[in-house]
Amino acid sequence: MSDRVLESGAVRPVQTPSRFQMRRLLRRPEAGAFFAALLVYLFFAIAAWKANFVSFNGTAAWLDTSAELGIMALAIGLLMIAGEFDLSIGSVIGATSIILAIGTNHYGVNPWIMLAVVFVFGGLVGLINGLIVVRTGLPSFIVTLATNYGIVGAALGFSRLLTNTTSSSMLTTPGVDFLFASQWGQANIAILWWVLLTLAAMGVLMRTPFGNWIYATGGNIVAARGAGVPTSLVKVVIFVVTALAATLVGAIQAIEFHSGNAANGQGYVFQAPIAAVIGGVLLGGGYGSPLGLFFGSVIYGIISVGIFYTGWNTDWLLLILGALLLAAVLANSYFRRLALTTH
Repeated sequence: MSDRVLESGAVRPVQTPSRFQMRRLLRRPEAGAFFAALLVYLFFAIAAWKANFVSFNGTAAWLDTSAELGIMALAIGLLMIAGEFDLSIGSVIGATSIILAIGTNHYGVNPWIMLAVVFVFGGLVGLINGLIVVRTGLPSFIVTLATNYGIVGAALGFSRLLTNTTSSSMLTTPGVDFLFASQWGQANIAILWWVLLTLAAMGVLMRTPFGNWIYATGGNIVAARGAGVPTSLVKVVIFVVTALAATLVGAIQAIEFHSGNAANGQGYVFQAPIAAVIGGVLLGGGYGSPLGLFFGSVIYGIISVGIFYTGWNTDWLLLILGALLLAAVLANSYFRRLALTTH
């Protein structure tokens, strides 16, 4: 039989195993982003077939674009799941690149030492952001906006003071190049970093108590505190992780191009949250997944590169991304309601 009679006399369809599995799949936070990524890829694969969009180099092009953005979207997405936001990532990327360049090129410091310096710097920025937010209760949007302006201003000012320029070449070593700037054809090692960090984030969120704390903190902070979740610690840790992710991207960019620029990275301030929202993260917190963030970055990368391969006017790029963002918000709301249904 295909129907089930309830005690009230109503008839409810009996779900077959395949139907039940499909509903479980659609309830996943990354479901919408996965299907959207598939459709976007198929569209550009057909539209730009003659331009070799589906070739190795074409695939590497959008993967390279997705990778650096994906690292940032992953960190920002985790922070958004915890109910917070960080606008200082752009300035941390720029500051990292110029600190590396000035330290190695103008002062002759070993690149490995400078890498340690910038990661300590990034960790401190995240720690300061987190402590200010949890101690004062101020919106993280405002706190990190102030931090963003402060860091980019300091990076521009000190680089001009020390070197009379806001950009500089960088010296590296073979080991540093291998870890942060290796290439296989057109594919950069940032892709590998992105995949590994995504897998690590999946492990944390799905298999550790800290992952449950992140969801609880963003979902209902009052209830989470009542249940003994150290919400302040969770937020501070994720702020630090976000700043470290920005430091990693800044290091990858500086080492890959052997140059640093204090103004680099400002585009990620809004690109990363856009990719996170497209990937299924709710602005209100408490919902999302690393896999969804992965697909959100893939979508952004495919569109950004695919439009060049089609030969279309790139002025349409922002229109497409804006429409996609709105569609993603609507889809995320639908999939979240679906996930909360019991039948």
